[in-house]
Order: sequence, then structure tokens, then C-alpha cells
Amino acid sequence: MEKTTIESPAFTSHQKIIIAILALLQFTVILDFMVISPLGDILMKTLDMTTSNFGFAVSAYAFSAGISGLLAAGFADKFDRKKLLIFFYIGFIIGTVFCALSTGYIMLLMARIVTGLFGGVIGSISLAIVTDLFVIQQRGRVMGVIQMAFATSQILGIPVGLYFANNWGWHSAFIMIAVLAVLILIAVFTQMPAITKHLELQSDKSPFLHLWHTISNKQYQVGFAAIAFLSVGGFMLQPFGSAFLVNNIHISQLELPMVFFFTGLSVLFIMPIIGKLSDKVSKFKLFAAGSAISVVIIIIYTNLGPVPLWQIVGLTMIMFMGIMSRMIPATTLNTAIPEMKDRGAYMSITSSLQQIAGGIAAVCAGFIVHQKTKTSPLEHYDILGYVIAVVTLFTVFLIWRVDQLAKKKAKDLIA
Repeated sequence: MEKTTIESPAFTSHQKIIIAILALLQFTVILDFMVISPLGDILMKTLDMTTSNFGFAVSAYAFSAGISGLLAAGFADKFDRKKLLIFFYIGFIIGTVFCALSTGYIMLLMARIVTGLFGGVIGSISLAIVTDLFVIQQRGRVMGVIQMAFATSQILGIPVGLYFANNWGWHSAFIMIAVLAVLILIAVFTQMPAITKHLELQSDKSPFLHLWHTISNKQYQVGFAAIAFLSVGGFMLQPFGSAFLVNNIHISQLELPMVFFFTGLSVLFIMPIIGKLSDKVSKFKLFAAGSAISVVIIIIYTNLGPVPLWQIVGLTMIMFMGIMSRMIPATTLNTAIPEMKDRGAYMSITSSLQQIAGGIAAVCAGFIVHQKTKTSPLEHYDILGYVIAVVTLFTVFLIWRVDQLAKKKAKDLIA
């Protein structure tokens, strides 16, 4: 009976422009974070890094992103969201340029910290913009398009980044991202309107009081925990992905772009389907199904020895389809938790805890995985798979709690 009242509205031309800008923005931020993983084998050999060093290089971005997100959370609902987005995106571009200019491990570590300080807040600002401009019945499709930035970075960004790295050095991959980001920044300046409706609802005078009220909300804490644990698996698996493929599976550096290309292609295929489904069926059931697929494939994948290229491509495609099938329903459910006056702070805190949890996961992965020499196989990668499986199953329980809260809030609104 209620279905007629919650039909998914069509997008206006203005909304489509905003979706495109946010998707392209996310593409650069995701690519900047993700490109370091496929460059991992090159970086560990070029800059003489151990697995634990590389784990810290990856987690440096995550930790600084998490800290800056918490610091920014109190102010996130106090300003025009467009201005806030522009400020942090400029900082992100500067940090990426410093990554390109790095000549050693310490300099790269510092550059990743700077990039994380600014880049880590952009995702939460984008989510707050989505929540402000789109009703809940539209957000699944919006998230599907924006999350396609992940797939596009796999299909285009990472293979192109690897091509740049193989031909002109790993520094050139970051230069490519910085140039693209400048073009997108111009689009934000010229096409995105001011987003200030939330300013009319502010009641806390102090940003820190606003932050405390958001953190101490019991319902919000369920969402914080769920999204934080959601990121752990990816942060554990991704950093050593290229090193595992090269040293354990015996995939060559020249074949790596093909693996990432087809993985991205599978995600690009599944994302719009999941986005539409999440607006029509139970988001929790969709999440649980994706989690089940992920657990099975991750355990198989992390126990692999040398196999033909087509087999590893097929397994990786299925694995990431499962992983991304979790992201859209979980993120969409999470946007239903906060009140409008708290959205910026809530999304910032969520993003921060996600980054910090991910940073801890990357460091832990660096200590679990060992490599005797620069060319020897990674050891204990299978243990990593079992740890990720346990965390994934626990996350299903947390997202179930979020789903219950979202349903209760929807009923209260109807009443």
C-alpha cells in the first residue's frame, strides 16, 4: 500500500550535473588512495621499503584523514558545503603534487599525511551534499553512480597510472591525478551552487559542542561502528594486492593493468544494478548477500598459489563484485540515520572512524604479512583472508542494527 508513496523520483538536469561532479571528484580521491597499492611492488623495491614500512605508508593517509575528519566534524555544518569542499579539495591537490615530488620513503610518508589531511574529509562532505539534495528513494542510484568512481579508477585510472609508472616513473602517476583534479576543481567552482539549507537548522553555538552532541548520540554510534568495520577488509586486502599477484601468483608488472582493468569492468557492470536494487529491495538483504560472496571468494583468493592469468582475473572480478555489493546498501542505509542539522558532522565522524579503522587494519596487515626478500612470495596472506572473513561477518550484524534504526526512523516520519 505504501509503495505508491515511495516511488523513486526522476532526477532533474541540475541534479544530474551535481551527480557527475561528485562522481568525478570521488574518482580522483579514490584513485589517489588506490593507486599506491598497485604501485606497491614498484615502491617497495625502488624506495627499499619493508612490508611494515609500506603498511605505514598506506595507513599514514588513513590516519591523517581520520584525524582531520574528526577535527573538521564540528565545523562541517557551520559553512556552505560548496566552500568547504573547495577548501579541502585544493589541499588534496597540493598534497598529491608533493607525493609526485617525493624522492624517498620519509618524504613520501609526509606527503601521504598531507594528502590524507585534506582528501579524507572530501568523501564525507560529498555524502552530506547527497543527503541534502536527494531524497532517500533516490540515494541508492546516486550512490551507485558515485561509487562507480571506484570502478572507473580500476578500469581507467589504475591501468593508466601503471602505464605512466612503467614508462615515466611512479612519480608521473601522481602528476596525472593532480592535473585531472585541477580540471574538476574548475567544474566545482563554476557548476555547483551554494548549499546552505542546513545552516538554518543550527542550534549549537560551539563547533566542539556540536561535535560532542553528535558523537554522544547513541543511535549515531551504531552507524559509526558499522561503517568503521566496513572498511577494515578492504584496507587489509588492498595494500599488498600487487605484491601478492607479482610474487605469489607470478603475474608480471605488464599484466597487472589487465587484472585491474577487468576487475573495474566487473564493478562498473554491477554498480548500477546494485544501485537500482537498493532503491527497490531490502538494503540489508543485499548487503548480506554481498558479504557472503565476499567471504567465500576472499578465503579462496588468499590461499591461491601460481594460477593462469584468466583464473586470477575471474576470481578478482567476482570478489570485487561481492565487495562493492556491500558498499552501496550500507552507505545508503547509513545516510538515513542523522538529522539534517547533524549530517555534516555525522558524515565527517563516520568517514574519520572509517579511515582510522582502515589505517589500523593496514598496519596490522603489514605485520601479519611477511616477505623474506624483495622477490620472495608473501607469507601469511591466507591468515589475512581468515581475519577479513571474521570482520565481514561481524559487520553484517552491525549493518542489521543500522537497518533497524533506519526502519524505525521511516515509521516515525510517516506517523
